[in-house]
Amino acid sequence: MKKIFENYFIFTIILLMIASLIAITIHVKRRAQLARQEAESIYKQALTKIVRAGKIRMITENSANSYYIYRDQPMGFEYELANEFATFLQVDLEVITPGTDNIFSYLDMDRGDFIAAGITITEKREKEMLFTQPYMDVEQKFIYHKSKLPIQNIKEIAGRAIHVSKNSTYYERLIELKSGGIDINVVLYDDLSTEELLRMVSDNEDDISYTIADSHIARLNRRYYPDICIGISIQDKEHVAWAVRQGNIALSNKMVQFFDIIKHNGIFNRIYEKYYGHLVTQFDYSDLKAFHNDIEKRLPKYQKTIIKESERHGFDWRLVAALIYQESRFEPKARSETGVRGLMQVTERVAKEMGITNRQNIAQNIRAGIGYLSLLYNKFNDVHDSTDRIKFALASYNVGYGHVLDAQEIAAIQGLDPNVWDSISYTLPLLSRPKYYSKTKYGYARGDEPIRYIKKIFAYYDILKQKATSSS
Repeated sequence: MKKIFENYFIFTIILLMIASLIAITIHVKRRAQLARQEAESIYKQALTKIVRAGKIRMITENSANSYYIYRDQPMGFEYELANEFATFLQVDLEVITPGTDNIFSYLDMDRGDFIAAGITITEKREKEMLFTQPYMDVEQKFIYHKSKLPIQNIKEIAGRAIHVSKNSTYYERLIELKSGGIDINVVLYDDLSTEELLRMVSDNEDDISYTIADSHIARLNRRYYPDICIGISIQDKEHVAWAVRQGNIALSNKMVQFFDIIKHNGIFNRIYEKYYGHLVTQFDYSDLKAFHNDIEKRLPKYQKTIIKESERHGFDWRLVAALIYQESRFEPKARSETGVRGLMQVTERVAKEMGITNRQNIAQNIRAGIGYLSLLYNKFNDVHDSTDRIKFALASYNVGYGHVLDAQEIAAIQGLDPNVWDSISYTLPLLSRPKYYSKTKYGYARGDEPIRYIKKIFAYYDILKQKATSSS
C-alpha cells in the first residue's frame, strides 16, 4: 500500500511539473506574442509618423554610387531610388550622410529611417537590422593599378598589400581567405569609402596598388578613375538591399511593394541604365582626327549663332565652340544620362533662368548655354586673370558653382590664393575625399572631372585658334 501511495505521489508530482511547464511555455509564448504585437504596433506607428510628418530620412554615403550634388542637383543611384520611394509614400526625402563608419549606428539610434548605400546582406548584419528584398546582385572584385600584372586565380593575391575599410564586408572576406591559408597583408582604414580607395589606387597614392570593391561600384568609378583595372571575383555573388531597424516590418513591407512596382514598370531599369548602362568616353589625342572632321562638317552649321551669342557676352567664339564640342560633339539632339540636352547640355533649371522655352531649339540652346556661362563668369569678379576667370566659370558650368566656392574656401584655409586657378585645380579634387568634403557646404563632388574637362576644352580651343591662324 505504501508503495502504491509513493507511486501515486510521484505521478502527481510529474503531472504538476508537466502542467507547470505547459503553463510557463504558454506564458512565455503569450508574452513573446504580446511583445511582437507591441513591436509591430510601434513600427506601424513609426510608418504612420513618417507619413504624417511628410518626410522620410535616408541614411547614405556621400559618393558617386549613392548620393552627391552635380551641377547644383542631387544625384546618385541610391538617391534616385530613394526619391522614387518617397514619392511612392507621398512624402519628402531627407538625405543624411553621417560618414561611412556611422551609417549603421545612425539607424540603430533612430537618427534615420532606412539605409540606402549599396550595402550587401551578410549573416552578421541580418542579426542587427532588417533587410528588404535584394534589388541587385554584385561580386567583390580584386582591383589593381594598371601598371600591375593581372592575377588568374584567388591564390595569387598572396603576398600583396590590399587596402580596405575596416568596417567593410571586403575586410571580412579577406580575413576568411587569410584563415584559409592565403598569406594576405590587409591594410585597414577608418571611415574611408570604397570610392576613395579606388581613387587612391588610380593615383597610386602612397604606393597603394590593390583594393577590393563591389562590381557595380568598381564599374561606375572606372569612368572617373581610368587607371584602375577590375580583376577576378574573390567572393560569390552577394545581394544588395536597403535596411531598416529590426522589427520594422511595416516599412520593410512598403519597400518590398515599392520594388515590385518599379521593377515591373521600368523605373528601376531606367535609373540603373542611367548610372551603370553607359561608359564615359575618355579624351584621347588619337581622337583628333574625328575632331578635325567634326569642325569641318558640323561646326559650320552653328558657327554664326555661336559667334553672335559669344560676341554678345565678350567671349572668344572659338573657346565657346570648344566647350560645345566637349559637351555634345556638335550634336544638337545630344541628351546625357543626367537629363541635360542639346549642343550645350542645358538643364531645365538653366533654361528657366535664361528665359528660354525649348532646350531642343538650337538657337535657344546656344543662347541659354552662353548666357549661363556669362552669368558664372561674372560671379568671379575677384579673379583678375582673364584666363583663370574663364576656367573658374567653366568649372562651375561642369561641376556646379557651389563646389567651386567650396574649393575656394579650402584653398583659403590652406593658405593658397582662392582667386588663382592653380589653387583651385589643386583643391577641387579634394572634394572627393571625406576629410575635406565633410566640412564643406555643398559636400562631395568628383573634383577631378572639371580639371580634365577644362584641359580637353583648352586642347580643342588651341586647335581652333591654330586653324584660324593658318587660314589667315
